[in-house]
Amino acid sequence: MDLERRGLGLAVDRRRFLRRLGTGAVAAVAAPAVLRAQEGDPLSALIQQNQRDSFDQGFDARGRNVAMPQASLPTLSPATAQTTEQAIQQYEAIVARGGWPTVPPAERLRLGAKHPSVVPLRQRLIAAGDLAANGGVGEVYDSYVEAAVRRFQLRHGLSADGIVREQTLDALNIPAEIRLNQLKTNLVRLRTLSASLGERFVTVNIPGAHAEAVDHGTALSRHTAVVGKPDRPSPDIQSRVVEINFNPYWTVPASIVRKDLIPRMQEEPDYLTKNRIRILDQSGKELPPSQINWYSNEATNYMFKQDPGDFNSLGSIRINFHNQHGVYMHDTPFKNLFGEDFRFHSSGCVRIENVRGLVNWLLADTPGWSPAEIDQVIKSGERKDARLAKPVPLYWVYITAWATPDGVVQFRDDIYNRDGLGTYAKRA
Repeated sequence: MDLERRGLGLAVDRRRFLRRLGTGAVAAVAAPAVLRAQEGDPLSALIQQNQRDSFDQGFDARGRNVAMPQASLPTLSPATAQTTEQAIQQYEAIVARGGWPTVPPAERLRLGAKHPSVVPLRQRLIAAGDLAANGGVGEVYDSYVEAAVRRFQLRHGLSADGIVREQTLDALNIPAEIRLNQLKTNLVRLRTLSASLGERFVTVNIPGAHAEAVDHGTALSRHTAVVGKPDRPSPDIQSRVVEINFNPYWTVPASIVRKDLIPRMQEEPDYLTKNRIRILDQSGKELPPSQINWYSNEATNYMFKQDPGDFNSLGSIRINFHNQHGVYMHDTPFKNLFGEDFRFHSSGCVRIENVRGLVNWLLADTPGWSPAEIDQVIKSGERKDARLAKPVPLYWVYITAWATPDGVVQFRDDIYNRDGLGTYAKRA
């Protein structure tokens, strides 16, 4: 964009300009009036350095002509298999050209840095379409490279901060042949899954650790999720959401009692009391924790039930659906986990960020459960259940590579090592 043409002229706010440059929002880095106004300062020096690194007056229009992923396009749709087939052809061509270069590690590879590693980084980003083919050849990490890195990060499920840290570097250096094989493996899954999804459904993509509410081909909402650990994986599921539990009790699964609760009680004898988890025998009688031998498997003979409340492991909402694995989707008091790139922490269930928004959508056609009424029930702390007037199809899927109709190809870690990628299966 021409800053003078937009009425900002020579009085453009310098800090706003710096911020926009950092986020890739300013396109016309070579605007002469701005250069004159800020001549001699570090920003001017950076812009002039960019120009010396073979940017010309026409680079702006060409270098920005790369589409970012569209959030409204669902991971799973009838078109996904076809667009993934097209992506396979694209990656076959990349492999035939020799793939892409390895990007050597470099400390603080970010906006404004100058380093020889920026040259192969540009080539790597160009090879997969994250940076336009005329994206320069210089060693300066300019705003065009930063924007391309952000796009790459979005396509790989990473925090899109535009900085090449270890996780981004690892993803950049996965060979093109591996990515091609990943697409081919996932095409088989997509063909099986995308035939008859329904018009309105929920998808949880386990490797991506996110959920989507899809209505007539549009992802109306996307939700960051926390899914099963590699040693306690979330299962593939095709079911229907039938019920929402508000302010639920949590009945601790036997596997968690065995693997987690017994060792915790050995270390912290008041753990159950502090977390308001009750021990019930087969007749429903409550037992004190001191009555159990925590250095044996005696505890597996009893039921452990946590009271409703902010401390409850399910938070304020549980989403129920029929399945043989005893898993469900739910809220959580541990909201900090949603901010991580690596969100594989559960014992098989799926925790949903902004679960209330998803529940509002699920209950939209169920009388008596408007958003205001849902808020009131949650605020009251009262145990209540809402039966969906019309069950909503639900799919928990394992898709690590796919392409959407906008031509954007996405990849996720093969966290459960199901793609046969060997050492490239996952990041620790």
